[in-house]
Amino acid sequence: MSQVITQDLSFFHLVSGASLPVQLVMLLLLLASFVSWWFIFRKLFTLRQEIKQTDEFENIFWRGSDLNALYQRAAGARHAVGSMERIFEAGFREFTKYQSGVDIGPIMDSTRGAMRAVYQREMDRLESHLSFLATVGSVSPYVGLFGTVWGIMNAFRELSNVGQATIAHVAPGIAEALIATAMGLFAAIPAVIAYNRYASDTAQLATRYESFIEEVSNVLQRRVAKPRDMANFS
Repeated sequence: MSQVITQDLSFFHLVSGASLPVQLVMLLLLLASFVSWWFIFRKLFTLRQEIKQTDEFENIFWRGSDLNALYQRAAGARHAVGSMERIFEAGFREFTKYQSGVDIGPIMDSTRGAMRAVYQREMDRLESHLSFLATVGSVSPYVGLFGTVWGIMNAFRELSNVGQATIAHVAPGIAEALIATAMGLFAAIPAVIAYNRYASDTAQLATRYESFIEEVSNVLQRRVAKPRDMANFS
């Protein structure tokens, strides 16, 4: 008898014997979990590579490397460089369009605008799919709870048709309902942890990019103003 109960309460037997709404809830949660794990690993490698490329380019830039050489490198391998290098490439390309003798104000405004536009595109790329992880993390427990409530309702409905209620009659329905809750938590917890981690990483990168835009603007502004200062001195 105990062997029959164990077989009846096995995971696969409970899932296959669940009601159609509960099975749909489980399938939805399983798909959400698979997709969220795909985005979790994809975003992990993307952000790790982005942080590495940002560190490398910052070190090269602040070692006093030639700006023209950095621009040629970024322009020649635009799809293989990091976001910070793309920001610099856009700003320097806009900066080189102007000739000497032009007022410095419009030059720097246009340069900052070009870097800001690339910055926004790069942040949109880095933040992509984070909203999906946030949605899975916040909604999955409630979806699992819906499956739990439905399963318990079915358990009590079947219990009402039994003359003498025993634990053997109640246990399968309750276990089926709790599986939906467990699957909801299984989908939600990794998504929440990943979202918080990746949101923090992207926020730190955004701060570094914004600071870099201002620093590059100052460097280029000094580059424009230096010849004029020398001319006034002479």
